[in-house]
Amino acid sequence: MDFCQILSAKQKALQINLDNSVYGSFAEIGAGQEVAREFFRAGGAAGTVAKTMSAYDMQISDSIYGIEETKRYVSLGRLNKMLETEFSKTYDRLKDSRDDSTKFFCFADTVAAKSYSGKGECHGWLGVRFQHAPGAQPSDLILHVKMLDQENLQQQEAVGFLGVNMIHSCFYNSNDTSRLVSSLMDNLSTSRLLIDMIDVRGPAFEGLDPRILSLELVKRKFTSAVMFDENGSVVQIKDYLYRKPLVVLRGSFRPPTKGNLDALKVGREHLCTTEKCENVVTLSEISMSKLLSRSSAIDNADFLARVDLLTKLKQKVLITNFASYFELNQFLQPISKSQIAFITNTYNLNEILNIKHYEDTSYGILGGLGELFGLNTKLFLYPCADDNDANNRLGFSDVKYDPTLEYLVKYLRDNGLIVDLEGFDFKSSGIWSRTVIEMIQKDQKGWEDKLPKVVADHVKEKKLFKS
Repeated sequence: MDFCQILSAKQKALQINLDNSVYGSFAEIGAGQEVAREFFRAGGAAGTVAKTMSAYDMQISDSIYGIEETKRYVSLGRLNKMLETEFSKTYDRLKDSRDDSTKFFCFADTVAAKSYSGKGECHGWLGVRFQHAPGAQPSDLILHVKMLDQENLQQQEAVGFLGVNMIHSCFYNSNDTSRLVSSLMDNLSTSRLLIDMIDVRGPAFEGLDPRILSLELVKRKFTSAVMFDENGSVVQIKDYLYRKPLVVLRGSFRPPTKGNLDALKVGREHLCTTEKCENVVTLSEISMSKLLSRSSAIDNADFLARVDLLTKLKQKVLITNFASYFELNQFLQPISKSQIAFITNTYNLNEILNIKHYEDTSYGILGGLGELFGLNTKLFLYPCADDNDANNRLGFSDVKYDPTLEYLVKYLRDNGLIVDLEGFDFKSSGIWSRTVIEMIQKDQKGWEDKLPKVVADHVKEKKLFKS
C-alpha cells in the first residue's frame, strides 16, 4: 500500500474487511454506531464484524460493564471497562472456532455528542484493544477527543471516520510512530475535532515511549496542549485540572534549575494565602511555538529529556504550542474556572507591556491585557538576574513600558493583578538555564551547583545537553 496516499474511510474499512485475519466487535455509546456503520457501508463486513452493540440506558450499561460510582459515563474508566469486557467475550467465544491466523480486536467508544438541548461539552473517549499478531497478548490505543462540529450528524460522521482510522492504524501503522499519529486525522480536520490525549500500551508498541505520540499531537497541531503528571504519565488535561487553582511557570527548563524550583515554591506559597493549598496545582509549561513558527525540526528526545527532569522533581508538565501568556490563559481558564497565577520576570513583563507587540492586532494592548487579566488571572513577578550585573536582581521597579500606560499599570498593581513575590532564594533567583547549558557544553565546572541534585545527577548519567 502507498502510504503517501490518504485512503478514504470507506477504502480503509474495505481493506480491513477483506483481511481475513482481522476479526472483532464494536461497542459504541453516545453517537450512534457510527464506526461499525462505516464497515457495513464499505461492504464485506461479515469478514470483520463479529458483533456490534450499544447500551444507551445507564442501567443497561451498568448491568453489562459494572456500576460507575462517579456517574461519569463518558470517561476513561468506562472505556476501559468496555474494552476489557468486549474483548474478553469476543476472544473467549471465538478463539477455538476461528482460524489460527486470526487477530482479534475490540473497538469501543463512549461519547457525549451534540444534544437537542445544545448544552454540555461535546467530547469522547475512544479505544481499540487488538492483537498485533495471532495469539499475542492484546495492546491498546486510547484517545480523548473534543468534537467541534455544530450538528449532531456531523459529529457522528467525524467519530465514524476517526474510529476507522484508529482500527486501520492499529493493524497497519503500529510500528511507525509518525504515520500512526498523522493517519488518525485522515479525512478530518482540526475544525471538526481535536485529539487532546493519546496513550498506547501492550506488545504492539514495544520499545515506543507513548509520550512521543503526545508530542506528535502538538507538533501536528492536532491539539494545543498535552500534559504529563508528576510520574511522567500522559493525562487528560481537563480531568486533571478541572476547577483547580493553578500556578504556572513558562520556561524552556533546559534544564530545570534551582531558580525554577524556587519560583514554583514561592509562587505556590503566595497563592496558598488566598486558596486552599491542597487544591493548588503547580505546572511547568514548555511551548513549541517558536520552533513550530520557524518550521524547525523538533527533537522529541530533547523534549522528553526535559519532561523526565521535571518529573524527577515531581513537577507536572504541560507541552503547548501557545506563543503568549494570553493564549495559554484562554486555554486554561475554562478548565480551571479558578485563580490562575503565572510566574514571570521583569524581561517577560517588558514584552507583555510592549505596545508594539499589539500594533498588528484588532484588539490592541487593552484587549490583549483584558484577555490576560480579565479572567481571574494574576502575574507573580519573580526576581531575576540582571543580564548586565549578575549580582543585581530585577523587580517591578525595573520594568520598562510606554509612559501612556502609566495609569493602566498602576491599576493592575493597585488591584493585585501584578504581584511581587517575596521570600525567594537570592542565589537561586540568579540562575538562567541558558547559562547552565553553556557551562555544560564548554565543560566548565560548577554547573551542577545550579541545579537540584537529582537533576544534575540525571544530566550527568544521560550525558544530556552536550550539543
